[in-house]
Amino acid sequence: MEKISHLGSYGVITKNNKVVLIKKANGPYKGKLDLPGGTIEFGETPEQTLLREMKEEVGIDVKKCSLFDGNSTIIEWVHHGETQQIHHICFFYKIEEYNNEIKKEIEVTENNDDSLGAEFYDIHQLKKSDLSSITILALKQLGYKLD
Repeated sequence: MEKISHLGSYGVITKNNKVVLIKKANGPYKGKLDLPGGTIEFGETPEQTLLREMKEEVGIDVKKCSLFDGNSTIIEWVHHGETQQIHHICFFYKIEEYNNEIKKEIEVTENNDDSLGAEFYDIHQLKKSDLSSITILALKQLGYKLD
């Protein structure tokens, strides 16, 4: 079994007990609701990654954010017929200020084929079975209880 480490930065936007999540189009979380964010590219800082990913996946320009947690989880999935274990290492940021509106639909491009759009979801209506493991980690760290 192949073992992979994945390092990413993710943003949490909350308002009135709602959180912005994206619908995953690909990868191990396909079909799940996930935090916007993604892989730290060579030469980027975690915060630079966050700013880029929030623009690509949510359509916003982050003006103020703060790191609130670093965490990790191990997930298993089948990719091209081969089982992989992914050690998903995450930097979680609270997005405090941003410009533009949240885009419910995102144009799929070569650089962004992971998100089917973003929207606010009522945190108290979310089920763990619908969420990526990293979303569960971040929301719990912020004190939210999930069913």
